[in-house]
Amino acid sequence: MATRNWILHLDLDQFIAAVELLRHPELRGRPVVVGGTGDPAQPRTVAATYEAREHGIHSGMPLRTAQRRCPDAVFLPSDPPAYEAASARVMAVLREFPVLVEVWGWDEAFLGATTDDPEALAADLQHAVRARTHLDCSIGIGDNKHQAKLASAFAKPAGVHRLTTDNWAQTMNDRPTDALWGIGARISRKLAALGLNTVAQLAAADPADLARHFGPTNGPWYRYLALGKGEAEVVTTPWIARGHSRETTFPHDLTDRADLTRHLTALAEHVTHDAAEAGRQITRVSVKVRITPFLTRTRQSKLPAPTTDAHVITRTALDILDRHDLTHPVRLIGVAVEYTMPED
Repeated sequence: MATRNWILHLDLDQFIAAVELLRHPELRGRPVVVGGTGDPAQPRTVAATYEAREHGIHSGMPLRTAQRRCPDAVFLPSDPPAYEAASARVMAVLREFPVLVEVWGWDEAFLGATTDDPEALAADLQHAVRARTHLDCSIGIGDNKHQAKLASAFAKPAGVHRLTTDNWAQTMNDRPTDALWGIGARISRKLAALGLNTVAQLAAADPADLARHFGPTNGPWYRYLALGKGEAEVVTTPWIARGHSRETTFPHDLTDRADLTRHLTALAEHVTHDAAEAGRQITRVSVKVRITPFLTRTRQSKLPAPTTDAHVITRTALDILDRHDLTHPVRLIGVAVEYTMPED
């Protein structure tokens, strides 16, 4: 096989739960659910071991729902600093290899490699990550990021899978459109309403017709994905945050404006402190409100000038709150800010 460029996608298996199992080895083999404070009475989302997933528990599920599906599960609190540290150890291992590393989150990274045997490279990466961090990972191999991302899902758990232009049609054509990375359930339903149910049907669709229904950018892009196309550049430049947010989900829905004001003020002060700590200036403030039943609305305002003045950010957030419909009980409130970007 000739030496050529490849894109690999490394995805750490059941990452958050796996980190917790390293700290609690006595729980191996048991259904473990991680989220919030570890109290299943609190309405927080979860991460779960494979044993817990066998009971129908999945990421993003409220803890209370997880408890109903598996009353015998062990519930542990979330510990983000521990996950950040574990992720940093994994990424350090990857950077010791002759690959370009683009970190995409705690548990995944794209790798750019030039090799004549990508499967051997993937196996070496898996072995090194396992030996140094005691964590397992799945690795997808592709001609581009889209293919590699999908391939890593096929590789789970702890496997290696290749999905390239050569086997794209054979592997993907008969799958539903939401099997593509970038097409969710909502867009998939809209495509189905047009008679486009499979990847093959979407790939054969008229780009102009897609543009009429989904816009001149998104419409043709959906077909681009169905053809197995995607970005093939791995960017190693450190990611610069464009903004930051904090939010609170209440144990019980709130109706009192004073309570909402108190929580919103605390969130605004937090995001302002975060910006100052990062040496960034805030240019825009958004306030998210989720009311019963699960209707979410976001309103925003641009600031007259960049600032990290907590009083300005808080006052702006409270003014935005006045633009929300607060006639229904509120279950979540959040504040997000946008930063000025560095000139370089």
